Amino acid sequence: MAGFGEVKVMCLVVIAVAAAAAAPHAEGAISCGQVLSSVSPCLSYLQGRGAVTPPCCDGLKSLNKAAATTADRQALCGCIKSLAPGVGAKAEFINSLPSKCGVALPYRYSPSVDCSKVK
Repeated sequence: MAGFGEVKVMCLVVIAVAAAAAAPHAEGAISCGQVLSSVSPCLSYLQGRGAVTPPCCDGLKSLNKAAATTADRQALCGCIKSLAPGVGAKAEFINSLPSKCGVALPYRYSPSVDCSKVK
């Protein structure tokens, strides 16, 4: 039987996939479902409850590689912005994760980041 945390993550994946399908977004190839799936190994770190793991960094590196165009990076930014509150991710952990995994992002996360200005 799945624990409460696992059920919560699965519900968030379903919601993210449904929201990504219904919501208008940049023409990027990155979906919010893909973002949530890729960073799910990072959730305990992003919530301030755990450490950064190799699967977490692998997911982040994969997302960074997939964000090859401006539209992709804007879509990724928008997904992070919309998903972070729902999964309980804290800004300081979102912003420290890239350096812990050796990934450079062209912006810092905040709830008010303007993703349309991400290049």
